Amino acid sequence: MRYEYYSNVAFVSSVVVYVLAMFAHAAEWAAARRLGGEHGERELVNVAAAELNSEPSSTRAEPVDAGDEPVSSPVSSLEESSSGNRRVEQFGRIGVALTIIGFVLSVAGVLFRALAAHRAPWGNMFEFTTSAMVFIVGAYLIMVWRAGVRWLGLPVTLLAAVGNGLAVTVFYVAVAPLVPALHSVWFLIHIVAAAISGAAFNVGGVMSILYLIKKRAEDRDKVHGYLERLPSSRKIDLIAYRFLAFAFPLWTFTVVAGSIWAEYAWGRYWGWDPKETWALVTWVIYAGYLHARSTAGWRGSKAAVIAIIGLASFWFNFIGINLLVSGLHSYAGV
Repeated sequence: MRYEYYSNVAFVSSVVVYVLAMFAHAAEWAAARRLGGEHGERELVNVAAAELNSEPSSTRAEPVDAGDEPVSSPVSSLEESSSGNRRVEQFGRIGVALTIIGFVLSVAGVLFRALAAHRAPWGNMFEFTTSAMVFIVGAYLIMVWRAGVRWLGLPVTLLAAVGNGLAVTVFYVAVAPLVPALHSVWFLIHIVAAAISGAAFNVGGVMSILYLIKKRAEDRDKVHGYLERLPSSRKIDLIAYRFLAFAFPLWTFTVVAGSIWAEYAWGRYWGWDPKETWALVTWVIYAGYLHARSTAGWRGSKAAVIAIIGLASFWFNFIGINLLVSGLHSYAGV
């Protein structure tokens, strides 16, 4: 019981830390809204350099009459911009640091849960949700480390805070033995594949949402604030596609592994159980996404909309089916 208590404390603490990280990234975005962006900074540098080089020294030292209106110099504007950039950078680093702490707490919670249950901690919605958040945040932190993709911080920490928050408040169940159908090696294979592909689907879906926001701003020529710090919409679309192209074969394997597991547990490979059916629906949506991109040229906004629909289908398969529909896969425990 002590391990279960430590696990619960770790998960609750992770929710608090993820919320703080979300606020830090929200402050980062808010601070960036006050800046003109990188292009504006370069223009200020050029203007300041030109005026300082071309203006005679006697003119620079000229006193200003008391009746003259104060004029904001390019140098002072540049200093304000530099100060604003430092604030953005500080908030961003605080957000990443807090996200790392939340990630460590989540990993500790999963490990303590496994020790308390004496098994892999994937037997119900609570355990799968907390483990899925570990994979999602872990993927984000790897991208921050390898590619500097800090601009995903706000949506990822929001997702992690909501996911773990729902787990500890709505989905929580006490440690219990696995139901007989879950006693199989395919239990581990199927769930691990589902968690990894689900993490990739979530990251790709978040990027698709950001793509639509950035593309709309580009089309209206209103790319301001933090949006200027994001890559171009075309690059965001490409990154989202790579995540979803990675996740789709894994999701295919998840469905196949689940069929093999079903034959072992219930003596049939496929029975059109609600969970099986909606897993197939999700597979079809993502198959349509990849097919549309490769054959019909549906890149950009149309592809992003399909990716978001696929993400909604994935979450309905996980939450809606478990809570609203009864079937052989009703292991939610809530």
